[in-house]
Amino acid sequence: MSTYVYGIVHGSHPSLPENNPGIGDPPQPVRILREGNLAAIVSDAPEDLRPKRRDLLAHQKVLAEASSGGVVLPMRFGNLAPTDQAVKAVLAERTDTYLEQLRDLEDTAEYNIKASHREEAVLRLVMEQNEGIQALAEENRKSGGGTQEQKVQLGEMVAAAVQEQEQTDATLLRQELQPAAAAVSVGPQSTGWLANLSFLVDRSNAEAWLAAVDKVRQEQPHMEIRVNGPLPPYSFVEPLAQPQHPNAG
Repeated sequence: MSTYVYGIVHGSHPSLPENNPGIGDPPQPVRILREGNLAAIVSDAPEDLRPKRRDLLAHQKVLAEASSGGVVLPMRFGNLAPTDQAVKAVLAERTDTYLEQLRDLEDTAEYNIKASHREEAVLRLVMEQNEGIQALAEENRKSGGGTQEQKVQLGEMVAAAVQEQEQTDATLLRQELQPAAAAVSVGPQSTGWLANLSFLVDRSNAEAWLAAVDKVRQEQPHMEIRVNGPLPPYSFVEPLAQPQHPNAG
């Protein structure tokens, strides 16, 4: 049976969720694998592991409990190793790297930003900013709506202007919010979002960072900005590597 890895902590971490229910049905008890100055929070992995709601919540709960006692390097859902010994081998091989990451992430949290355009507001904005669009729209209006070719041309001009505005706003978001953060990670692009950004924020500076978000909202009302956090710093931790020597230990 594979080993499911929730996160990595200092070996001296004061609050670890050992024997608590983890993922699986029935829930697999959480256990701690110690190797030198590090420890991994793990459980047995079910054979049919999938991102079910119950397991996603169990993963988050284990990490939340561990985080209550200090910094944790959180693994994303689904991080597997072939055996407990493989996990311990990785901890031994990458001790310095993980200890450095634990130092860097002390007293930090991740905040994820997803931004999109308010359709009517951004259309008004690009119309106001683009004289060419204004002129063609007015010409079409005077001619009773314009020819089919003119309508298509206007639609293409508006679509291009909106796309350009998306790029402008994504850049603006990063420029405005990065100074109050310790680091930034660009998430995968997806339909519906003009920006998917994760910021690593010192907990002592969280209020200032959230104030910067509110400032952008007020100054750019054509954008809808959603904030999710504070979260464990998933976007700033590498997945558990496979050991270079699989038979170690």
